[in-house]
Amino acid sequence: MAKAPLKRPPELEHTPANCHAREMLARVGDKWSVYVIHVLGDAGTLRFNELRSRVDGISQRMLTVTLRGMERDGLVTRTVYPEVPPRVEYALTRLGATLRQLVRGLVQWSGAHLTEVDAARAAYDARNRRTVKAVPLGRPAPLLRARPSRAAV
Repeated sequence: MAKAPLKRPPELEHTPANCHAREMLARVGDKWSVYVIHVLGDAGTLRFNELRSRVDGISQRMLTVTLRGMERDGLVTRTVYPEVPPRVEYALTRLGATLRQLVRGLVQWSGAHLTEVDAARAAYDARNRRTVKAVPLGRPAPLLRARPSRAAV
C-alpha cells in the first residue's frame, strides 16, 4: 500500500506568494539577527564598534554581513556622517521595532524557562550516558580532534 504524500501547512509550501516569507524566516532565524535586534532595541542608536562590543562573540565580518542583510530587509538604518574618520550609526527602523516586540517575547520566554531546559538537558544526557561540557553562550563548542589518517603515520 502506497503512503500518502506528506501534506505541509500551506504557509510552508514553496510558492511565489510565500517565497519572501521563507526568506524573512531565514533572516530572523539566523544566529545573529535576533541578538542584534535585541541589542539595538534596548540601546537605540549605536556605532558599529559599540554594537560589536555588546553582541558577545560576533566577528567584525559577521556583524557587517548581518547588518547589511538587515538593512536590505528594511529592519535597520545605517547613517554615515561625513567626518574624518567617518562615523557610522545603526538603529532599528519602525519595521525592525515591530520585530523587536516579538524578540522581546522570545527573550522573556527563554529567561522564564531556563531551569526547565537545564533539567531536560540533564535528563537527556543521563538517559544517553553523555557527559557534555558546558560551553558559555556565544562561544563555539570545541571541535573533536579527528584521528590521524594511516597515510600520516
